[in-house]
Amino acid sequence: MAVSSPTAPDWDIAQWFNHSGDLALADLRGRVVVAAAFQMLCPGCVERTIPQLRNVRDLFTEDQVAVIGLHTVFEHHEGMGPASLAAFIQEYRLTFPVGVDRASDNGSPIPVTMARYAMRGTPTLLLIDRSGILRRQSFGHIPDLQLGAEIMALVGEAALPAPVTPPTPGPSCGPEGCPVD
Repeated sequence: MAVSSPTAPDWDIAQWFNHSGDLALADLRGRVVVAAAFQMLCPGCVERTIPQLRNVRDLFTEDQVAVIGLHTVFEHHEGMGPASLAAFIQEYRLTFPVGVDRASDNGSPIPVTMARYAMRGTPTLLLIDRSGILRRQSFGHIPDLQLGAEIMALVGEAALPAPVTPPTPGPSCGPEGCPVD
């Protein structure tokens, strides 16, 4: 499902891996954000989403594109805790930040960030533009070529120069133009 909405909701992370301190969406403004909600026991996540995120990290520079993993556990909680995730991150050689979505405090099995985005499951891909606007939210896998094209379109949007506004004629401007003082 393609989306174009106001500023993307921030995530609520209990713990970060591959990043020290907190990492809010506001910290990533100026870069395109490619974030994927995954579970390490989700076959589609492991077979397709994790390799796709690694490829995006390898193909785009970090100053243009931020890659973020969101470990959003909504089932088998006991088998996917932080210690298991740390081993998973090491085994799969993930170098991008991975955040553990905070468990809901209302007893729901759906973690906070997953609920904020009304995600249908994992994997869920989020594409957020340089201004922090959610441009795509998709449940399931997106082909690599399509994802690459969408990322490049978002990178290119920010690279376009701002339109030039001609000066408004004022008291010192004449028919030949406005002189530089």
